[in-house]
Amino acid sequence: MKKSGAIIILTLLLMQIFSSCQMFQRKYTGLIDSLMYSRQADFAAILKNPKKFEVQIIYTQINRDSLNRPTLKSYYYEVDKNRYFYPASMVKLPAALLALEKINGLKAKGIDKFTTMRTDSARAPQTTVRKDTTAQGGNPSVAHYIKKMFLVSDNDAFNRLYEFIGQAYFNEHLWEKGYKDALIIQRIHGKFDLETNRYTNPVRFVEGKKTLHRQAELHNKKQYSYPIQNPRKGKAHIDKQGKKVNQPFDFSDHNYISLQDLHDMLKAVVFPEVLPASKRFNLKPDDYQWLRTCMSAYPRESTEPAYPKKPDSFRKYLWLGNGKQPAPSAIRIFNKVGQSYGFMIDCAYIVDFEKKIEFMLSAV
Repeated sequence: MKKSGAIIILTLLLMQIFSSCQMFQRKYTGLIDSLMYSRQADFAAILKNPKKFEVQIIYTQINRDSLNRPTLKSYYYEVDKNRYFYPASMVKLPAALLALEKINGLKAKGIDKFTTMRTDSARAPQTTVRKDTTAQGGNPSVAHYIKKMFLVSDNDAFNRLYEFIGQAYFNEHLWEKGYKDALIIQRIHGKFDLETNRYTNPVRFVEGKKTLHRQAELHNKKQYSYPIQNPRKGKAHIDKQGKKVNQPFDFSDHNYISLQDLHDMLKAVVFPEVLPASKRFNLKPDDYQWLRTCMSAYPRESTEPAYPKKPDSFRKYLWLGNGKQPAPSAIRIFNKVGQSYGFMIDCAYIVDFEKKIEFMLSAV
């Protein structure tokens, strides 16, 4: 694809993320910050005070040869795996990949991602799921949970896949694939603590009244060391009793993923062939198609569930920001976002089919 066009679009995307401030002069060290310095009116606040905003950016330029084979080249700004940010809903990206990989291991039992999945409960505060009124026929499934996670970042959908995957499988399979800067140890929201998150609900896959597979409650007995030495952020926080504590918040019992690992997981969806075989996931061709469809769809394009009032910009931060305008018809955004505790993250593969420009951009 055209390098100059991709750089121009990158500049426009970055303009939508950051605040403007007074202009100043400084030498740059790489492509991304050179673009930012060239538009100082837009990026001065970030460049003058990087410690305050803690911005990290990865931009991957994509060029194709005459046989349409992609070549990827990445550029970085302030990327540091040891600088903690709360990944929030970004954990839904590896959850989708691992849930599909695990469900493919049950193929011999006649199970696939569309098979009805029922979640049982073995202890408090676990809850059950028998029906999903947003799904066709009211039946929950791995495929439908993935769809809801990407369309509107549904938290319960993630929790149900976390429970199917299991905490040990979740982490150790990521590490085995080379995604070592990740630790997923909690559901999103709910009444679970560090210990109860080690237990994941019993799960059944059924066809009519027939149970095809039964997975008992899983308990991860292993104690994982936290990969960040000092995951404390902020100046103060509200504790569980609702009182203000004038100390940074300790994230050591919260999830963690580096921006680089998230960027590579997105590559595993869009360009698995460019990754070493060890970093790919065991997915079928229609799994990739399902993921790409769910990641790129706008809420208005879905009927089950239906989200007629959600704008195209919903969960599409990098290109559309918080505007209400419809997305350009020639552009598709394959992405996942996260937003919580003051952090905002977006990992996106963006394609302009009209101008024939494509690139990846991840930022926190």
